[in-house]
Formats: sequence, C-alpha cells, structure tokens
Amino acid sequence: MKSFLRPLPLAAATFAALASLPAFAVQPFTANYQASYMGLQANGVMTLAAENGGKWRYTLQVKNQLAELSQSTLFEERSGQLRPLSGHDASVIPFKRRAVDARYDWGSNQATWSGDVKPERRGPVALQSGDMDGLLINLAIARDVAAGKPLNYRMVDDGRAKTLSYRVVGKENMTIDGKTVEATKVSRVDGNKEQIAWIAPGMPVPVRLLQREGGKDALDLTIKSLR
Repeated sequence: MKSFLRPLPLAAATFAALASLPAFAVQPFTANYQASYMGLQANGVMTLAAENGGKWRYTLQVKNQLAELSQSTLFEERSGQLRPLSGHDASVIPFKRRAVDARYDWGSNQATWSGDVKPERRGPVALQSGDMDGLLINLAIARDVAAGKPLNYRMVDDGRAKTLSYRVVGKENMTIDGKTVEATKVSRVDGNKEQIAWIAPGMPVPVRLLQREGGKDALDLTIKSLR
C-alpha cells in the first residue's frame, strides 16, 4: 500500500535533461493536515528538519483508528537539486504491515530497496542527476509552480524509475489559518488514478493533496497550519 506522496505508483519525473531543479533556500517547517483515509478522518503531519552534515529529513505521517502511514526521506541539496540519500516507508492496515527501506548511493549511482519488497523491486536502478523519490516531488512541485517551471520530473522509487508530468488545471480559493489564498491546482492522471495538488504562494509544500482511484477519493490531505 502506498500513500499519496510515494506515487501511485506515486510521484513524478521527466527526461534527464529536465531533471535539475531551481535553487532555493531549504527551511525547516511543520505542517499539520486534516486527512481523510480509507473513508475515515485522520490527522496528518508533514515536517522538514535539519540533520547533521547539511542533510535534511522530510517526513509525512497519517494516522486514524484504522490505519497508519509513515514516510521519511533523508536528502541533501546539491546545486539546487534535492538529492535523496535514503528513505523509509511503513504502513499498518488491518491484518497487514509493510516496511520498505531505500538507499540512494550516488557514489555508484545506484538505488536499492530492502524489507517487504518483491525481489524484482529490490534493484539496483541506475541513478541520473536530478532524480528524486516520491516524497521529494512535493517540495519540487511547490517550488516549480511558484517559479512557473514545467512540472516534469524523474522519479526513482519503489524499485523503478518513471517519468511523469503534472499540468495546471485551474485556480481555487482556499482558507489557511483563517486567511483566503488563491491556490494553483495541478493534476497527474495515470490510468484510473489521479493525483491533484493545490499550491499556494509562499507555501513550501502543497496546501492540499488528493489521490483518487477509480473516480473515488482514496487519500485527502488539507493543510490546517504551517509553522
């Protein structure tokens, strides 16, 4: 099982030539979300925190009485690119637990996976400059919408590399901390699955994330506060 932020196969990417990201200043934050998952209300928390050696830890947790999702990526910024170093995905749903660890070795330019993953999804997968995992795509989308950049990325996650693109589909007013802001709405369709993200000016992450499967909402995260 995957959440919105690790592609549906979740996330994104494009041709290697478009893999570089515009430079920006990484800043820590904590975002609290109102979530809906598996038809039940849930709480979501997204954080970005500094770690030793100039590295950053980006984490998402979604939890309700039925299920719990946790995703985390350790990354570094290199020449404006967000470069994943390792990742951990864990989920607990009725009668099933799953945990997967990812390792991105930029010395050998290979990514590998371990844990509850099929043998054919263990890798290695060859890395290219600018590759990101699914979780980091959220930071990239928020930044690239603000900069008017193409929303094309190359994602290396879940034992494979995939090229995906988002497109702007409109604008929508949203209320954040009691203030109304105009958010840009972007979408990516993959078969019967769709991912939609709302990006507001000055916000480092999407203010809303919606994953739809077969025309029905599967996971919905709407920001309540950011600090």
